[in-house]
Amino acid sequence: MARTPVLSTRLLLVCAAIGVATGIIGGIAGWVTIPVLAGPVFLYGLVLGSHVLPGIIAQEVLRRPLVALITHVIAALVASAFNPAWSLRFIGTALLFGAIQEGVAALTRYRAWGAWRFFISAAVIGVIVAVVVFFAAHLGTLPPWAQVLYLAISVVGPVAWTAIGLAVGASLSRAGVARR
Repeated sequence: MARTPVLSTRLLLVCAAIGVATGIIGGIAGWVTIPVLAGPVFLYGLVLGSHVLPGIIAQEVLRRPLVALITHVIAALVASAFNPAWSLRFIGTALLFGAIQEGVAALTRYRAWGAWRFFISAAVIGVIVAVVVFFAAHLGTLPPWAQVLYLAISVVGPVAWTAIGLAVGASLSRAGVARR
């Protein structure tokens, strides 16, 4: 009897569909980045948090290893079509966020799919984003209230987008996308 491959065609097609849809959102986030960085910079964590969607939706729908990483890379390629100058940033973000989401899932041996697991990966992503962008963008020059607001929004942003991603993933599952 033939063995079912880990990455079946069905699985890859679902990852591609989710990646294209969330890649469009990532492209829009790329367009919004410059005005946000030029103005209310403390909102950047909310914009960057949208990039958690590909992996969250894919893992919620498929509940399989590697789907977050595959979907993130596809989404990054689609987002790059919207803003080619940001291609390396999109791909780097996709690899980082996808690896964190896969890592948290791997810690539970891909057996625990409760919402808590998704929110843990979102919080980890939020903290990493908050710290890295804070120093890379020299946000220490902002007034203290803006620094605190930036750090809070950078952690809350991915968590909020994760809640949205879980709702979308649950809807797709109810629609039969994950049926075998």
